[in-house]
Amino acid sequence: MSTTTPTSSFDAGVLRRAFENHDPAGLLALYADDATIELADARNTPSRPLRLEGREAIRAHLEDVLARDMTHAVDVVAVGEDAVGYSLRCAYPDGTRVLCAATAQLRDGRIVREVGVQVWDAGN
Repeated sequence: MSTTTPTSSFDAGVLRRAFENHDPAGLLALYADDATIELADARNTPSRPLRLEGREAIRAHLEDVLARDMTHAVDVVAVGEDAVGYSLRCAYPDGTRVLCAATAQLRDGRIVREVGVQVWDAGN
């Protein structure tokens, strides 16, 4: 695991701990009130991605994902003055693996726009 952090008030440590400790409130604190997330995967294709707009939609999504019986481990994080990118590796008890990659624009150290892609093992 590696982290590159030039100058930014974004806290990559909070990102890591919140995912690993299943802490949706901790993650939500990293997002601006007007933040959006766009997520593409097998169900939500690039032409019709899942779009989450605002704190309440993001809160509901994070609560759902982090309530699942699975592990979450932030792998690589790169933080710049106005952007962050990270990869996330997840695993279900049955062995199914999920890999997510996201990039995000920052404003005042908080995420305002995130774009992510996720893939998981076949058959799930």
